[in-house]
Formats: sequence, structure tokens, C-alpha cells
Amino acid sequence: MDAFRDVPEFFEVEIGESLVARTETLASFRELGPPDLCHVIKSTGRVGQKDIGSYHYVSGVDASSSASLAAYLNSLTYAVEDSNAWFSKSTAWKVRSGCYCCFNAFSRVDIRVDVKIPGGVNAYVIDVRGERHEATPELWQETYLSAVLRAILYADDANYRLAGYRKLDPITSPDAEIRFLQTAEALFMKGWQLGSDPEIQVASVVSNHLTSGILKYFGDSYRYDQAVNLFEKIFAKDSEVASLLAKAYIGMNEEVKGLQVIAHALRENPQSYTLLHVQCDFLRSKGQTEWAAKLARQAVNCAPSEFATWAKLTEVYIGLGMFESALLTLNSCPMFTYNERDLHRMPAPARTHLPTKQFIADSGILEEDGGKEEVDVALLRLPAPGLRGTFAQAYALLTRLVAVIGWDELLKTRSAVFVMEEEYRAQKAQSAMDLPVEKPSANGRDAKATPKDSSVRDSAVTLASSTEALSENGSSVGRSMNGRADDNASTIGITSPTERSTGPQDGDKLGISSENIPTIKVSSESDREQEHLERSKSEDEEESSGDDNNSTGGEEDADGQEITFGATAGVALEKPTAAAAQTEDEGTDGNNNGTRSPRLEKMMQQDGFSFSNKRLCERWLDNLFMVLYEDLRIWTIFRAEVAHYKTQHVAYRKTGSEWEILGELGLRLQHKEEAKEAFLRCLDNKFSAKAWTKLLEMYAEEGDLQRSLNAAIRLTAYQHRWYQESAYPTAIAHYLFKLGQTHGHQKISYTMLSMGLPEGLLKLMEAYLDYGKMFKVEGYDY
Repeated sequence: MDAFRDVPEFFEVEIGESLVARTETLASFRELGPPDLCHVIKSTGRVGQKDIGSYHYVSGVDASSSASLAAYLNSLTYAVEDSNAWFSKSTAWKVRSGCYCCFNAFSRVDIRVDVKIPGGVNAYVIDVRGERHEATPELWQETYLSAVLRAILYADDANYRLAGYRKLDPITSPDAEIRFLQTAEALFMKGWQLGSDPEIQVASVVSNHLTSGILKYFGDSYRYDQAVNLFEKIFAKDSEVASLLAKAYIGMNEEVKGLQVIAHALRENPQSYTLLHVQCDFLRSKGQTEWAAKLARQAVNCAPSEFATWAKLTEVYIGLGMFESALLTLNSCPMFTYNERDLHRMPAPARTHLPTKQFIADSGILEEDGGKEEVDVALLRLPAPGLRGTFAQAYALLTRLVAVIGWDELLKTRSAVFVMEEEYRAQKAQSAMDLPVEKPSANGRDAKATPKDSSVRDSAVTLASSTEALSENGSSVGRSMNGRADDNASTIGITSPTERSTGPQDGDKLGISSENIPTIKVSSESDREQEHLERSKSEDEEESSGDDNNSTGGEEDADGQEITFGATAGVALEKPTAAAAQTEDEGTDGNNNGTRSPRLEKMMQQDGFSFSNKRLCERWLDNLFMVLYEDLRIWTIFRAEVAHYKTQHVAYRKTGSEWEILGELGLRLQHKEEAKEAFLRCLDNKFSAKAWTKLLEMYAEEGDLQRSLNAAIRLTAYQHRWYQESAYPTAIAHYLFKLGQTHGHQKISYTMLSMGLPEGLLKLMEAYLDYGKMFKVEGYDY
């Protein structure tokens, strides 16, 4: 056989094409870089037999020297699968040579080690231009730390899933951990070169992938004492690290020491928003939300261009029940473009080899894929799962807000603080009525408009771009802090004539009677066109008769849409109207005949109507409202269906994939118990690693040892099936260590023994406890 045993492989069409492709994409790697690439060439040694080249991805290999990388390549020589026939006379394939590639994220170069078997070892560096250089000790040190951080941060990253990606333990002994800490200390001040999380605009000494990796590695096992020792050494040289030191002290329940560090550091650097955030989180944990609000406002003053400061202030306002201020603050968040993870762009392989370990296949835990299930198109088209970076976090804040006050109240709050489209059109139409009629000039062009012509626009622009200080009571929040940033996007919302792409704004009522069971359905393009024609014909009648018939108590808008279910009385969902946006037919009835709609007439007749006390809603937030509406619409239909089937004593059936999507939808909308039920129903239909992971998190939070172990066993088998052979850091180890703080590792071990697991699976599960014993994780000795 020409393939490895228990090691994934991609066979090349031309030998070495994967190395060429990696060299060509080196310049595109922005942050930590891709996982390591291991390329081997196999040969039979027979004349006329062509050599074959293959490769796989790997992380967790010790990259501190060329000898350690050569050792990994040498270990593959023992993994070549033997021929199944004992009497076969065919010549066995052997590894003739190999090349191990490891990206140095500090210097942006690729260190490569060529190994000839038998023969010598050659290490060299390839830069972004493809030129060779000598590998120096400094480059090896940076490469080692880059490899460890990739293994830690990519261990459970849902946005970094690769086929044929082998994950090994990056740190296997206390000595290896000491070397990791020493290297991290030596390169700590260069950590900003690695980049940072998506919500951080500019990487700094305390906000980068190096600090994130250190806190994740020690935080997941609740061993903050090691992190404290590291940060104490660095704090003596640079006081900016005080926020990390205080966070580590609080994490190990040394709150007094943590507060002393914060107090001392704030005297020296009162403008550090990271320090203010640590103190803010501590006060919130103690129930002092009002004090935390003052710190959060000060953090925004210190760093108005960072998303994290505005997001923290939004959380605090939600906790205080200041929902209008929370929505205004969320609207002021600076949003950043999400950059995808660094990935290879490899040519299509000739064939793929993804073997399964025999004991995992024999366990029967992982079900065979029975083909692609049918999934309702409405569930597949939900836009929320596609949100990334700052947009995903802003959406999480919006769902938290709607979970506290409800959809109808959220729409009222939105109308109270933002200029709505109808209001803007009414104000503009009123201004147009007051304008004197100008005759065209002799040259055929219109005469110059009077200053009054732009009064509404100027007032709106002034409103959008004005600088608003953060008051103590949080009644007004503006992004233009200390003259460092202005609300340009709000101004664009007025000056740009581009229409919003938030979907159709007109909608009629979708009634579902108790006689007909409601179903989730997404209309086709032709259906929407037909509905639009029908609505446009009856628009005037609906506007004149339906202004005061809003059953949900939301905004008075003829474009509002309600979804009512006959099976559950009183369930309704109003579609949000668009915020202010300029269109070609503003102030008219849409027929381009110059007449105003009855709605605008009514608004214009209101005495003293003005939106000078409102702000313009950012375009991205307006879109998030539509995303939230779609989630709530599908969720409301789903719960109505469940209630209807229950009253009819009929089984409610969905496919496993549909239950999985509904479970994720429930978690997004803060419906934890309903989401748990959906995940359990999903597992009744198929094996789902995503569902098991969510259930493991819930069971660990509840302290349910038996169910947690049941989920952990299945996830461990799944991960080893797909070559994630590391015990730590993983989500499974984190939740097992969390249970160990309450139950102790001995009870966990005895419970696993009582479950009668196969020997191979039991050994995999014991690897988590062996790590805890080796590194003395809390609970290892009882």
C-alpha cells in the first residue's frame, strides 16, 4: 500500500505542487498563518516505478529546531501501511524524502526542513518573494512560538476547519510548558506583530494573539497562577501589562491583589481602556452596575475608535435597563471588516486518503453518513449564521436586548431614538412646501436654490455629525469623542441617494388558521413580484384605513407586517420599517404624480413635528434589525407549529439537520431550554458534533456529570476520527476540568469505568485526566 496508516493524505498530481502553491501564497498570510504543511515523497526503489508525492496539514509539532521537525518526518516512515496479503511479493512503499513547512508569524517567513531518508537534514527560510535565507536562532525561536499559538488558538476554532488537518498536543510536559513561558516572555513585546481578534482595530502589547493564546491555554484549565508569574515579570518592565495581570489575579480568586494592581496602574495610566474594562467586569460581577457604567463611559472616552469599548458600554446599559441609551450606544459602535483566517490555496489532489482508526469504527458511536438530508429552504436562508467579527458581536447584543424587552418594545425604542423613513420624508415634504417657486434661468438651467432649500438636509447632517458628550446618566451617546472620530456613516445615510437593501418594506398579513397547520415557507421571486403588484394596487386603501389598526402596539407604519398564528392566540410579529433613507420619490405616494400619501399628510399636520432630538440609524444596524426579524419570524412559526401539534396530539417531525439549525436559532435568541430540546431531537435523527458540543456546554454549566461524560465520549471519538489527537487545549478538556472542580477527577474516572467503554475509547478519555494530573489542575487529587 502507498498510503499511511491512520494519517490523512492528499496525493499530488505532480510531485512538489503543494510546496509551490504554499510559496506563492506566503504573501497573503496576514496574522498567525496557516497550519504546518508536511510533504513526503514515497518510492518503491524499483526501476520504472514512479515516485508519488503526498501531503497533510499538522499542528502541535515541536518547531524549536530542525531536529524536532526531522523527528516527526522520520516517525512517518513507520506509518506506511503494509500489504494486506502476507504472501504478496509486491515491493513495499517507503518514505524517501520529506519537507516540513512551518510559518513564522513574527517575521512573515516560512521555515522549511528537508529530510533525506537515509541522508541528511537541511533547514532554510523562504521569504514572501520565494528567496532562500539561512535559519537563525532568533527565527527558530519565533517559529516555535508561532507554531504553539496556532495549535492553541486553532484547536476549536469553528472558522478554521480543514480536511486532513492533524492536531497534536503542543505542550506535553511541564518542561515543555516552561519553555513556552520563557519564549513568550522573550517575545512578549513583539506580540502585536501577530495581529489580534476581529473586534480589536489595532493590535497592541496587551491585545494580540499572543496574549489571547496565553489566557486561553491557562484559563481553560483554571491555572492562572502560571499566567500570573509570567505577567508579574513583564509588569516589572512595562506597566501596560497591568490589565492582564489583574485579570489573571481575579481568575485565580485573588481579587484583592487584582484590585491593588488596577489601582496602582490607573494612577500611572488613567487612559488605559483595558484596565477600565477589567474593573468594570469585576464591578458587574459584584452587582455594582451603576459604578461599572461610569467606568465603561470613561473607557469610551479613552478609546472611541475601538469596538470593544462601545460594546461594553452597551452591555452595561442593558444591565441597567437604559434601553434607549443601549440602542444609541450600539449604533455608535465602529465596525471593522472581517478578515478570513489564513488558508492554503492548494491545487486539486489526484486522490484523498482519510483513514479511520479501527477501534473508533468498531465502537459504533459515529454513524455512517446516510446521504444529504432535505432541509427547509427557509432555515438554510437565515442570514444570522453568516455574521462574523464585530457584526456577530453587535447582533448578539441586539438579541440580548430583544430577549429582555421583547420585539414590540424594541421597535418602540427604535422609533423613539432614530429618525424613521416616514418622519424624514414628511419633514422633507414640509420643507419643500415652504420653498418659493423659482423660474428657470435664461440658459435653461434652474436658478440657484435659496438657502432655505437645504434647511432640512443641513439640520439632519448637523444632527448626525454633531459631537455629543457622554453624560453621567447616559441619556445621549455620540461617537464623536474628543474630536477623534465623527459619525460619517450617519451623514452618508442622508447625503447618499442609494436605497437600502433591507428587503421589501411593504407587507400584508400572513394569517395561518388553526385548520391549516402552519409551515415554514420562503416565497420565490415570482411570488414576491406578484405580491408586490397586488399590494401596489391596494396601497392607498390600506393606508387610509389601516393607520390605526396596529394590533402589536409597535410603530404606526403601513409597511409593518404581522405574522399571526391561529393555533396560538395573541402571537404576532411586526416587521420593522426602514430607518431614514433618501429615495427618488420621497414625499410622494410612489406613483410619481407629485401627490403625497395620506400617511405623510397626517404626519405633516402634527404640531411641532421635528426629529432634532433623534439620531440617524447606521445602515449596518438597520440591516441587523432585518436579520433579527428573520430569526424571530422563523422561531415564532416554529414554536406555533410545536404548540399546534401538541394540542392535536400529533408527533412533530423534522429532519436532524433542521433540528440542528433550530437549536442554533434558539441559542441566538436566548431560548436555552428550547434550544436544548431541539439539539436532543437532532441527535435522535443523526449524529451531530455541533449538537453534542452545545449540550456538553449546557450539561457542564448544570454540573450534570453523567450526561456531560456521555457527550464528551462521543465528541472525543468524533475528533479522533478527524485526526484531532490532542487532549489539551480542547473544549472537551475545558468542560471536564470545570466538572472536576466540583466532583473531583477521581469521581470522573470511576464514572467512566462504570460506563463499560471499549479499551481504545477509555484510553482516549483518560488522556484528559492524565493531563490534569501532570499539570496539577484543580481537582486532580480528590
